[in-house]
Amino acid sequence: MAYIAVSALSHVGLVREHNEDSLAAGPWTLCGTVTDNPQTLLFPFGTPLVVAVADGLGGQPGGEVASALTVRRLSRVGRALDTESNLRDALKACNHDVYAAADANPALRTMGTTVAGVVVLPESALAFNIGDSRVLAVGQDGLRQLSVDDNPPLAPGQRTTNIVTQTLGGAVEFRDVNPHVRCHPLTEDARFLVCTDGLTDPVPDEELDSLLQEYEDGRAAFELWKAAIEAGGPDNITLAVVRIGEWSPRSP
Repeated sequence: MAYIAVSALSHVGLVREHNEDSLAAGPWTLCGTVTDNPQTLLFPFGTPLVVAVADGLGGQPGGEVASALTVRRLSRVGRALDTESNLRDALKACNHDVYAAADANPALRTMGTTVAGVVVLPESALAFNIGDSRVLAVGQDGLRQLSVDDNPPLAPGQRTTNIVTQTLGGAVEFRDVNPHVRCHPLTEDARFLVCTDGLTDPVPDEELDSLLQEYEDGRAAFELWKAAIEAGGPDNITLAVVRIGEWSPRSP
């Protein structure tokens, strides 16, 4: 019997004063909290399962509120995210949620968040994002980015930027979003990494790939977090390692 293993954590890092990231794995959410150790959850394969991270915009109010609103909605409607159209509609609804909450509270004006994730379906996976949080496929031939960074073009030699060209919320006046949603065939041993830029900015892809080739599940999540901390932990670090597995029969 197939299952989906999700190993996740969310940490403030070494520089930020508080955590503005949030995470959803099916009905389970982490919103603005800090986990000292990765949590590994097992879900039955076959029902749509959403795994998502959201990174509240730094330098603007209410980042943790915007990210929590986003992952909670996706978690709540997760079983209905069985088509690209339904997923796009849900992401647009998240955008409306963020703007509505900001309009209702002047202290939250211009709050916003990125979002990225994967919906695991019986025969495919829907990778999605708005902003620069990422979804990566883990394969024997290396990492493959499935998300699309909403950043301006990088200058030669520049690896990262803190400029984001599309977010949920983030402006005084309402702005519509154009979610990136892509469908990918699902293999029996598929693995994905869903993470905020607190992991991918300080840790090069080559190191991420090396760690994911060596480790699985909770140990992989821990080693990825450790790499970001050893690189200075300049931002909140939120990640989920997703693996499709098979139940092993019990010995008589």
